Amino acid sequence: MAAKQAEQALVERWRDVLALHARTQCEIDRALHRHGLCGSDFEVLDVLAQGGRGGCSYRVQEISERVHLTQSALSRLIARLERDGLLERGTCAEDRRGVRVSLTRKGRALHGEVLPVHRAVLARMLPEH
Repeated sequence: MAAKQAEQALVERWRDVLALHARTQCEIDRALHRHGLCGSDFEVLDVLAQGGRGGCSYRVQEISERVHLTQSALSRLIARLERDGLLERGTCAEDRRGVRVSLTRKGRALHGEVLPVHRAVLARMLPEH
């Protein structure tokens, strides 16, 4: 009986995590919508802005390790952000088959504009205990 209760408590904690994630993602999407972004867009911009090597560029594979999107969804998102002038793609110097992605000036400016909005949502939705 105790094992079954412990298992049920574990499942309930998991569902609480999922519910908090869903509520937070909705709030982020709502707050960023007026800036023409959704949460996934911002995550890619944020990874690039805060990235290693001075935030210069990342390989697409490196971005996919940091954001929780399928490879095909990430490729479509990168293509859209590139069309919007927020990032640019180039070939890797060390591997000509690889693709590097970096923020444009417009992308860096938009990231700076929406960063406080994103962080405010996180602070509101994920208060410290």
